[in-house]
Amino acid sequence: MSMTAITGAQVFDGEKTLGVTTVLVEDGRIARIGGDVPENAETVDGGGATLLPGLIDAHVHTGREPLALALQFGVTTELEMQGLHTRGNRGDISEDDSLADVRSAGFGITPPGGHPSELFPEGFRPGPPPGVKPAGQPPLIPLSTTPEEAVAFIPQLIERGSDYIKFMVDDGSVEGHPGLPMLDQATLNAGVAEARRHGMLTVAHTLTVDATRMAIEAGIDGLAHLFMDRPHTDEIIEMVRDSGVFVVPCVVLNASMMGITGGDIADDPRVASRLDAAWDTTLRSSYGHYPQGEIDDVLATVKALSDAGVDLLAGTDAAMPLPFLGGIAHGASVHHELQYLVRAGLDPVQALRAATSVPARHFALDDRGRITEGLRADLLLVDGDPTTTISDTLNTRAVWRRGTRLAT
Repeated sequence: MSMTAITGAQVFDGEKTLGVTTVLVEDGRIARIGGDVPENAETVDGGGATLLPGLIDAHVHTGREPLALALQFGVTTELEMQGLHTRGNRGDISEDDSLADVRSAGFGITPPGGHPSELFPEGFRPGPPPGVKPAGQPPLIPLSTTPEEAVAFIPQLIERGSDYIKFMVDDGSVEGHPGLPMLDQATLNAGVAEARRHGMLTVAHTLTVDATRMAIEAGIDGLAHLFMDRPHTDEIIEMVRDSGVFVVPCVVLNASMMGITGGDIADDPRVASRLDAAWDTTLRSSYGHYPQGEIDDVLATVKALSDAGVDLLAGTDAAMPLPFLGGIAHGASVHHELQYLVRAGLDPVQALRAATSVPARHFALDDRGRITEGLRADLLLVDGDPTTTISDTLNTRAVWRRGTRLAT
């Protein structure tokens, strides 16, 4: 049996700091916290470092290469909000400890011609090249314009292995395409109700206040974005709070939509050393569709939601290494998002919870997100103390996925 003892590190367990203690890992699980080091254990000296649960990115669009990049940054799980990695299509990933693990919505419910079709240049074709058969089951594209169509797609998405159900609520105004076909309230209501009847978690793509209201009226469980079209009001904060939804702000995405690149974090040598040219170029680019937006308004909304007790989850909307999807890179942008959350006024411990225990709880990832006996040994060891200095999350000393240390 493989056994590793991580000694001398301060431990943040996903909720709180435990102080300096030993964490014993055995056969991919956290076997014990505290106590003596067994004679036959490999010892990892964590002196001067902090041991964290592996980070969770609660909003991505991913693939094998992005999952490998994410793991290099200590992101051990990615939650895909549109993509191919449903249950039947990820067996090889689940068993590959050189990649972050993944869960997926499959494809979101949207009308024909609706979001996200407007994001891609004319003639752009996502996925494998023409003539190349994709691995696994082909995706189900749940294009819906009526309540009946949305309801009919829910059991099909579940059968195809979606871990949660996503709804696109977007009229294109933020992306520079006003008048984009959009789910109406009746269709959204019916789809969300049917998903919940099947016991499925529901999330909604919402970038405006009006879309946020629609999703909350429908009874959505979580918002995969934070609105960016206007400053918050007490009324919308109270509506979000009273509904009990969680929010994945994706501040890095909102910043990119406003034309703010990820150049500052790309300049950080701790990031630059892990990015190839394509990802570096992407991170230094931006979507740039909504230059009239105000990032300070977004940050103020984040703080107001946090103060109101709304659960916030760290997410990035990282996708492919293409400049028109710029400002964001897998792994690196999780750390950037944590910095934005602290800039908004959260303390570092609150930010760390947003990338560990909170997403694990909302997405029913009961085996990860915390450092607790019996859970997966998805771990990140960093120099310094990110519970007081959030940028220390980038000081990677070691990463483990299911107790297997990532080769560096």
